[in-house]
Amino acid sequence: MSRWLQMSIAVLCCAFASLALSDSAPLSNKWRIQCSGGAESSGVIRFRVTPKGGAPVEVMVSVADGRSENGVARDIRDAFRQALPRGYSAETDDGEDVLLKKGFTRPRFSLELISSTVEDVRINLDRE
Repeated sequence: MSRWLQMSIAVLCCAFASLALSDSAPLSNKWRIQCSGGAESSGVIRFRVTPKGGAPVEVMVSVADGRSENGVARDIRDAFRQALPRGYSAETDDGEDVLLKKGFTRPRFSLELISSTVEDVRINLDRE
């Protein structure tokens, strides 16, 4: 095998390995979704919940213009309650935060913010 071919294969293997590592989102039993700022436009916030070894679930949250940060948190809580199967819970905490938890029988899961078209609402995700 030529040296050039060996180097090419090595580079491709490294590229695929780094791609696989970047696709693996962190897992947790509980996530905190922090909302800050009121909505200066109507729009949609999109999340992805992926249980370990399971299929991802996309959660879309519709937010009305003028909604306060506490109102946005309630909208997020309600959307998770509707979209996720039994065994997950969503509740507000401190008004502007949402806690998303797995039940005893559910696997750990990742949570990702995919996109938001709502102006002036900032979303931070923290594993707990």
